[in-house]
Amino acid sequence: MPGPHRHLGDRGRRRQRARRARGPARAVETVLATLAKQPDDLRADVQIISVGAAGALTAPDAAAEIARHLGDATRVDLAVTSDVVTAHAGALDGEPGTVLVAGTGAVACGIDRRGRLRRTDGVGIWLGDDGSGRWIGQRGLSAALRAADGRGGTTSLVQAAIAELGPLADLPTRIGSSPTPERVLASFAPAVLDAAEAGDAIALAIRDAAAAALAVTARAAAPDGDSPVAVLGGLTGHAGFAAALATALAERNLRSTTPRGDALDGAVLIGSRPRLPHEKQVTRVRSAFPR
Repeated sequence: MPGPHRHLGDRGRRRQRARRARGPARAVETVLATLAKQPDDLRADVQIISVGAAGALTAPDAAAEIARHLGDATRVDLAVTSDVVTAHAGALDGEPGTVLVAGTGAVACGIDRRGRLRRTDGVGIWLGDDGSGRWIGQRGLSAALRAADGRGGTTSLVQAAIAELGPLADLPTRIGSSPTPERVLASFAPAVLDAAEAGDAIALAIRDAAAAALAVTARAAAPDGDSPVAVLGGLTGHAGFAAALATALAERNLRSTTPRGDALDGAVLIGSRPRLPHEKQVTRVRSAFPR
C-alpha cells in the first residue's frame, strides 16, 4: 500500500499537470476574447497575431499548441513566444543585449546576435530572485525584527514596518498565511529604499547588496561585455535605487541603457520582423487560408 506522503505527492503532481494542460487553453481564450472586442473592420485587417505568453520559454510544446489553436480559430499567421522574449525585443528595439527585470521578482534575459538565449535567476521566492523587491522587503523586515528584540542594530525600519504592516508580533502570521507572501514582503521595499536615502545604515546596506545581486544576475546573462543592459520593473521607479543599480552595473563593465519600448512593442516587432535574433525563440504557424 502506498504511504500517505506518496498519495499526496501523486495528487499534487496530477493537479500540476492539469494546470499545465489548461494553460494553453486559457491563453487562446484570452487572445480570442480580446480580438472579439475589436471593431469588425479592424479584425478584418489582421494579418498576423503575435503572442507573448508566460511560461512559453520553458514549454515550447505549449507555445506550439497555442499557435495551432489560434491559427485554426482566426485563419491568420501566428507568432508565439515568451513574455520574457517580447519584453526583451521591446526594450532593446529588437537588438541583441540583456534585459534585467527588477520588480517583485528578479530575472535577466540575454540574447546574442546569433539568437542564443541565456536566462538567469527568476527562480522564485524560495530559491532566488536575488535583489528583487521581495528580497529587499524581506531583509528589511528581518532587520526590523532583529532590532526590536535586541539582535540587531538601531534602525528606522522598526517604525517603518509598524507603520506599513502593523504590530511586529503579527508579521510572521500575516506573511505565513498570505497566499502571495512575496507581494506582502515586496510591499515593504519602498520603505527600505526610502530609509536608505535618508541615511539609515542598515537600509543602505540592504539597498547596495540588492543592487550588487541584480548586477551579478545581469552579468551572468549578458552575451558579451559591450552589449547594452535595459532595466525594467518597479524598482527602477525609485531614483536612489536606480542610481545604485547603475553604479553596480558599471562596476561589472555593463552598459546600462534606457528601455526603448515595452513587451507590446516587442510583440509587434517579433510579429512583423522574422529576421530578428529572437526568432529562435518564436513558434510560427502560417495560415493555410488565403486572405
